Amino acid sequence: DFGDQQRVRYRGRNVVERCFNKLKQWRGIAMRSDKTARNYHAGLCLAATIHWLTSTFSNTA
Repeated sequence: DFGDQQRVRYRGRNVVERCFNKLKQWRGIAMRSDKTARNYHAGLCLAATIHWLTSTFSNTA
């Protein structure tokens, strides 16, 4: 059904959107326009990993 597909897509978009909003809170990630692409990518990966670890371990308690 088309409505079911839309709900699944919305859930996926919502997860991605919330993740980006969390990452934007890291001022170091938001203000890295003067750095190299490699450093920006490394900082983004670090922030995403830390966010994932903290959310994973806080959900298992």
